[in-house]
Amino acid sequence: MPGNVPPVADERDGLLAFLDQQRQGVRNAAFGLTDEQARLAPTAGTLSVGGLVKHLAQMERNWVAIMVQEPGQQADYDDGFRLRDDETLAGALADYAKAAEETTAAVAGIADMGRPVPVPKGVPWFPDDVDAWSVRWVLLHLIEETARHAGHADLVREAVDGATCWPLMAAAEGWPATPWVQPWQPATGAAQPA
Repeated sequence: MPGNVPPVADERDGLLAFLDQQRQGVRNAAFGLTDEQARLAPTAGTLSVGGLVKHLAQMERNWVAIMVQEPGQQADYDDGFRLRDDETLAGALADYAKAAEETTAAVAGIADMGRPVPVPKGVPWFPDDVDAWSVRWVLLHLIEETARHAGHADLVREAVDGATCWPLMAAAEGWPATPWVQPWQPATGAAQPA
């Protein structure tokens, strides 16, 4: 996906397109990483690019479950931020793509973007004084949450090997080198991802 969302047909198309653009930013941050690099947490925190990819798939599925009023996943929260040794970055990215497809299918099945989505009760970070959000609100929240973590992934990736957003996007999309941006290339002698 290019650096900008293409023209959109309507609200639903626009919300899904902007969500997918943020997802692509996360995928770009993971571009060219080995599994070992994807597990690194090189900043003062514990975030890794692979863990962020895994978390975002889990988070998106949980919000879609809330939106369609089905039970969500029961998963270990801390494990959801960690790419384990028995997991691969390719597997986490494939699962994230599947979660995106599930979101698109769920939204396609909802005629009214203003349809109420009951706020789960007893969750400390959800408001007690709000009875319902809307499907529109859930999609806007997914964009917000994904954008926040795309920024985290950018910072973590830069700390891993110095790679930044635009050169990674250029490499992932096969852009030619220009005076403004040079596509990212792995360091000479660096291990290549499988």
